[in-house]
Amino acid sequence: SVPVQAGQTPPLLQYFGTLLTRGKLNAFESLELSRLVVNQNKKNLLENWLAEDKLECSEELGDLVKTVDNDLALKIYIKARATPKVVAAFAERREFDKILIYSKQVGYTPDYLFLLQTILRTDPQGAVNFALMMSQMEGGCPIDYNTITDLFLQRNLIREATAFLLDVLKPNLPEHAFLQTKVLEINLVTFPNVADAILANGMFTHYDRPRIAQLCEKAGLFVRALQHYTELPDIKRVIVNTHAIEPQSLVEFFGTLSREWALECMKDLLLVNLRGNLQIIVQVAKEYCEQLGVDACIKLFEQFKSYEGLYFFLGSYLSSSEDPDIHFKYIEAAAKTGQIKEVERVTRESNFYDAEKTKNFLMEAKLPDARPLINVCDRFGFVPDLTHYLYTNNMLRYIEGYVQKVNPGNAPLVVGQLLDDECPEDFIKGLILSVRSLLPVEPLVEECEKRNRLRLLTQFLEHLVSEGSQDVHVHNALGKIIIDSNNNPEHFLTTNPYYDSRVVGKYCEKRDPTLAVVAYRRGQCDDELINVTNKNSLFKLQARYVVERMDGDLWEKVLNPENEYRRQLIDQVVSTALPESKSPEQVSATVKAFMTADLPHELIELLEKIVLQNSAFSGNFNLQNLLILTAIKADPSRVMDYINRLDNFDGPAVGEVAVEAQLYEEAFAIFKKFNLNVQAVNVLLDNIRSIDRAVEFAFRVEEDAVWSQVAKAQLREGLVSDAIESFIRADDATQFLDVIRASEDADVYSDLVRYLLMVRQKVKEPKVDSELIYAYAKTDRLGEIEEFILMPNVANLQNVGDRLFDEALYEAAKIIFAFISNWAKLAVTL
Repeated sequence: SVPVQAGQTPPLLQYFGTLLTRGKLNAFESLELSRLVVNQNKKNLLENWLAEDKLECSEELGDLVKTVDNDLALKIYIKARATPKVVAAFAERREFDKILIYSKQVGYTPDYLFLLQTILRTDPQGAVNFALMMSQMEGGCPIDYNTITDLFLQRNLIREATAFLLDVLKPNLPEHAFLQTKVLEINLVTFPNVADAILANGMFTHYDRPRIAQLCEKAGLFVRALQHYTELPDIKRVIVNTHAIEPQSLVEFFGTLSREWALECMKDLLLVNLRGNLQIIVQVAKEYCEQLGVDACIKLFEQFKSYEGLYFFLGSYLSSSEDPDIHFKYIEAAAKTGQIKEVERVTRESNFYDAEKTKNFLMEAKLPDARPLINVCDRFGFVPDLTHYLYTNNMLRYIEGYVQKVNPGNAPLVVGQLLDDECPEDFIKGLILSVRSLLPVEPLVEECEKRNRLRLLTQFLEHLVSEGSQDVHVHNALGKIIIDSNNNPEHFLTTNPYYDSRVVGKYCEKRDPTLAVVAYRRGQCDDELINVTNKNSLFKLQARYVVERMDGDLWEKVLNPENEYRRQLIDQVVSTALPESKSPEQVSATVKAFMTADLPHELIELLEKIVLQNSAFSGNFNLQNLLILTAIKADPSRVMDYINRLDNFDGPAVGEVAVEAQLYEEAFAIFKKFNLNVQAVNVLLDNIRSIDRAVEFAFRVEEDAVWSQVAKAQLREGLVSDAIESFIRADDATQFLDVIRASEDADVYSDLVRYLLMVRQKVKEPKVDSELIYAYAKTDRLGEIEEFILMPNVANLQNVGDRLFDEALYEAAKIIFAFISNWAKLAVTL
């Protein structure tokens, strides 16, 4: 140890400095130099020398440096290949993954058990991490999982042991069954909540379930115990601890049981604590009613007489059920548990309960509130039963409420039942007046009428009428009351415009048929009026109605041959109804009906009554026509008498009809009566074929047209001279060609001359003048020929001359040829 002066470098350092400039120090030199530097706290020099590889690393050097710098010491250990020291250093630094990697690199097998025990002393969580890393080593964990677990448990490191096992047991392998059981056991004893969480996670399936079930039960994890027990007695023992079981978990557990076991457990719960467990049982029944069976659940509640349970259970099931029994039981349960509002709601809304059964139950239950019973009876038509129940139980307030607020339309049924129950009239009248116009009058009247108490409604009906009611049923009822009281019913029936004639008429039929006729007439109730008059032989009233009605369909019905009362009606129409009538339309409609019904004889009878006798229609043009025409068709023997007695009919038309009917004398009489002389003479000529009577008639009337018709007929019959005489009297030149032809055929040229002279005054025709010259020649009247040709004429003289020459009338021909200077022809005639 050489003394060192201040400010000088120690000799040993100078020595080492010289060595470093020449190369790398050996292990001893490196250790000594490092000790000097560490003492002087010059750690940076060590770092530089190590970086420059000037020092030889050794385990001792690492131990020295470790006192000042663990990281630098670890580097030295690694370079010195001091493997145990490296592993220990990594362990201290909690770089357990590096231990495994380093050991593998250098081919070193550390004492893992020792390492784990070492780490456990200072760092339990680090020990867990190290154990997990070992479990992931290739070739498997070097230490048995159970041994590792026991190391943790020896130090009471329950949580760390649990963490390790939960990680390594994730694959859930059958060979890990013991460890699965172990991790659950240790936690059930010490940390039940952790065990509960593990079980909830469902990561293990191979553990000893009966063992765990018992531990769960001891630990108070009753739900887990239930999930693990497989025998019904065990389940029933545990399940009654409902005070310590979360209700929803218990409900879910029931979903795992068979139907029979579930019902057994539900029964036990109710036995142990009916009130305390009822809510859970109801919830289970609601949740699993399909699996358990609704009937079985109902039976269970009924077994314990738990209407409250039934109420809550069926309440959830009701909306999806259409079973009448379910709906009834719900109503029953609600009623017995005092849930009156719910009873009222279901009876009002449900369409599935048995109405009769429900009504009877509610009547027997005698609830303080009658609204549920009102709902049932109102909806399903038990109003009389309801009324009787309310009246006999002195619940008049509900009767009023029902009629006034619930259903005024059913008030008639209420009134009817009250009448049957002999309720005081004042109450009934007050009830009716309290709803007034809301009441349906027709059924109300029907109910009172059935019981012969119609007069009860007098005040009510008069009140409605005074308010201006025009309701037909109001007036019908009032009319019936007036009819029954005989208070001038005819006035009402004829003046009241609102009642229904058919209804009131029907009411009158058995009381007074004539009043029924009045009502039916007012409403034109044809069928009803006909029936009532037939039934009561009121044919005069029927006849008057049918005549006044003027309806073709009605006439067709009463005049139908199948109507057994037709004859009686016709007699009254003929004798009374129609003669009384002052209406032409009524008469016309009646006559038309008789014609349509093809009743000619009855029609004649009818028409004679109104036409031939002094009635308002004696001079009626149409009726006179109809009478004669009908007689022509049905009774010709009467026609001539009618023609002689009647004056205001259509002569031309009726005469033509008579001709068509071959009633020629009647036709002649008609035409003659109406101065239709041409038609008359035509009948004589064409139909009667009497020219003599025609000539006689022509002389009587002296009409050109008549003579003309006679002349034509005479001409047709070959009476040429007579015809010519008649044509001349008729001054008719129109038929000159026919007359000329007929005269030549008959060789009556003298008469022809007279005719042609008349014709010549009307027409200028060459034919006429030519024929006149020819006629003169034929009668050897040559002087008239000479005079004629000298006068103006239009005769074809050449043709006439040739014709005369051809017929050897040479003298006449000579006069003609000389006049026209036809010398050649003239020479031949000489």
